[in-house]
Amino acid sequence: METEIDAFIRYLAIERGLSENYQLSTRRSLTDFAQWCGHHHLHSGAQVAVDHLTDFLSERKRSGLSASSIKLIVVALKIFFRFLLGRRMISRDPSETLSLPRIERYLPETLNEIQVQQLLDAIDIKTELGLRDRAIVELLYASGLRISELTAARLEQFNDEERILRVTGKGNKTRLVPVGRKASQALAAYLSAERPQLVTSKSGSEIFLSARGRKLTTARIWQIVKKHAKRSGVEANIYPHLLRHSFATHLLSNGADLRIIQEMLGHADISTTQVYTHVDQQRLKAVHRKFHPRP
Repeated sequence: METEIDAFIRYLAIERGLSENYQLSTRRSLTDFAQWCGHHHLHSGAQVAVDHLTDFLSERKRSGLSASSIKLIVVALKIFFRFLLGRRMISRDPSETLSLPRIERYLPETLNEIQVQQLLDAIDIKTELGLRDRAIVELLYASGLRISELTAARLEQFNDEERILRVTGKGNKTRLVPVGRKASQALAAYLSAERPQLVTSKSGSEIFLSARGRKLTTARIWQIVKKHAKRSGVEANIYPHLLRHSFATHLLSNGADLRIIQEMLGHADISTTQVYTHVDQQRLKAVHRKFHPRP
């Protein structure tokens, strides 16, 4: 089965072009399954029946795995066995009748526009690396970037005249995102006055650099956002992805088309973006309850 898994992961990488993180996550799920199969004297995909899959998943559920984690495993198993069937390595797909566990959908948290402004105002651009930190937070909110997209953004991907940034998102898919005027100004200030001082012989062309001239890690971006959130006095749990949620919600509440928001966020499926319509409806209901004389 390990040989079959290796062939499948090569297929994901070469033919499907899926990200390294996705490959690692899928391999981890399948390796756990292969180890379970070994303990039950199953040594290839052809020996696996649907009962084996349900037993394996039941054990994982009893071990305390959440529904979302179980869902990832089910998806990995389904595409793995579909691959084996397509390559005629098995004669039937034992995962065909497996259903995905239902996951309770939680609405994303968001900041309101005043809270976002408080966060930005808390960043003192006159302090060391203040221009960089201001540009980071401005860009996270102005363009709705994932934290990994921000750390990977490179100089050659930013068109300052058009105020457009080319980013590579999930599944190595590239998209163009607009950069707002204020974010573009913050970015220009950092690039002209601060970034040149950070560059060393070992620096790459990443837009955002550490004090040592290296590419910033996602963990460091978290620390930067948390530091300024604490100083802002905003009574909310502020983290980088919260700015992405706020970006989408504020666009929607100001009349942006859902398909356009989907494109800017890099969502493959419109249903992922539709969660923001529920967030906006909650806001509308709250305003109605607060101000209508007969709520």
